[in-house]
Amino acid sequence: MIASVLNADLDRLSEVCAEMEQAGLDGIQWDVMDGRFVPNLTVGPATIAACREATALPFEAHLMIEEPERSIDQYAAAGCEYIIVHVEACRHLHRVLDAIRSLDVRVGIALNPATPLEAIAHVTDLVDVLLVMTVNPGFGGQSYIESMESKIRAARDLISHWPHEANLEVDGGISPSTIAGAATAGADWFVIGSALFKHEGGMKGAVDHMRAEVDRSSSAPAQK
Repeated sequence: MIASVLNADLDRLSEVCAEMEQAGLDGIQWDVMDGRFVPNLTVGPATIAACREATALPFEAHLMIEEPERSIDQYAAAGCEYIIVHVEACRHLHRVLDAIRSLDVRVGIALNPATPLEAIAHVTDLVDVLLVMTVNPGFGGQSYIESMESKIRAARDLISHWPHEANLEVDGGISPSTIAGAATAGADWFVIGSALFKHEGGMKGAVDHMRAEVDRSSSAPAQK
């Protein structure tokens, strides 16, 4: 499970990153927004670099920005082990993914809800993480789009035919009430944002609750 810091207290980001590790999370996602591809502005590489020593958790930069190729090297230098770009933001997608791989980091590609899987048909050899957005990007706290579960299932089937291992990540509206549906559809990585900070049991309570929901969904009898 991967924590989004979008809703974290900016005055104590390093402390929050350390708390996320203590809560049992598996990684931290940095939602990078440019005010162009999406309406909001968020953190940049300097902020990420300042938090790198606070935790051993892997960092992923989710670049919701136009022309990401102009800055991917900065996010690698800031300590991100994964860099995820949006297919909708890349004019020359293959070139961008190849450039990320050349930085010796893992390559991710994200698809907005309305973007079909066919958009990545000819670059799958370069993809380590496929991120299916379950909200439209740009804002935290949005409601999970349940109809994306058919897309998650199709993405899982697609990955099963790749000659290399890759992870299927979902991001948007993931909470104790939605995570089981995403897991049953085939997702194996889950980005948790506002639900992580709102849980009555704190971050660890949220993580434990959602892991239990994923475990429950995997042990449930198959629907006929």
